[in-house]
Amino acid sequence: MTGVPASAAGGTGRRPAPGAKLGAAAVDQASLWNIANILTMIRLVLVPGFVFLLLAEGGYDPAWRAWAWAAFAVAMITDIFDGHLARTYNLVTDFGKIADPIADKAIMGSALICLSWLGDLPWWVTGVILGRELGITLLRFWVIRYGVIPASRGGKLKTLAQGTAVGMYVLALTGPLATLRFWVMAVAVVLTVVTGLDYIRQAVVLRRRGLAAEAAAR
Repeated sequence: MTGVPASAAGGTGRRPAPGAKLGAAAVDQASLWNIANILTMIRLVLVPGFVFLLLAEGGYDPAWRAWAWAAFAVAMITDIFDGHLARTYNLVTDFGKIADPIADKAIMGSALICLSWLGDLPWWVTGVILGRELGITLLRFWVIRYGVIPASRGGKLKTLAQGTAVGMYVLALTGPLATLRFWVMAVAVVLTVVTGLDYIRQAVVLRRRGLAAEAAAR
């Protein structure tokens, strides 16, 4: 609203509708509160609640561990759906791009650290998984000027195996189920290492191609 007639400004003679800019801003603001972002926010909020439930009563009460597993399961389920909804219904936002991976690593990292602190999971397992996640994140930034490393089927399988294994460790399992969770975690660790090496290979190839393209353009 500049106060200049539309005809003088070379317009069509129609004045812009009052509140047009406000309406656009409102739409942009509303887009932040889409269902995909809300699910991501729920996952972030669940992290401290999950830690509290897992460590309640010294961390060894089966009932509290069951509640902790429920919180972890909800977080894993929202992780599946928020990305799918964002891509399917075009709900991708800058907030979601940043918050979604943070929420993923926060819930998984807190679970691994708490389980190792309680003595249920060897620290080296936690170190391998978290080290891999941090390393791949840094690797993506290292080659981002040359392109994006896409998520692979192996990476998705790794995430599923990690979530299943950690969920089984959160529960106070005994007997054959306790033995089974060991082997599920072993599979998760193997997939973590193998897919991590594959991401490194892809990053090296991507960077070489990018450098070659830059050299050819000179």
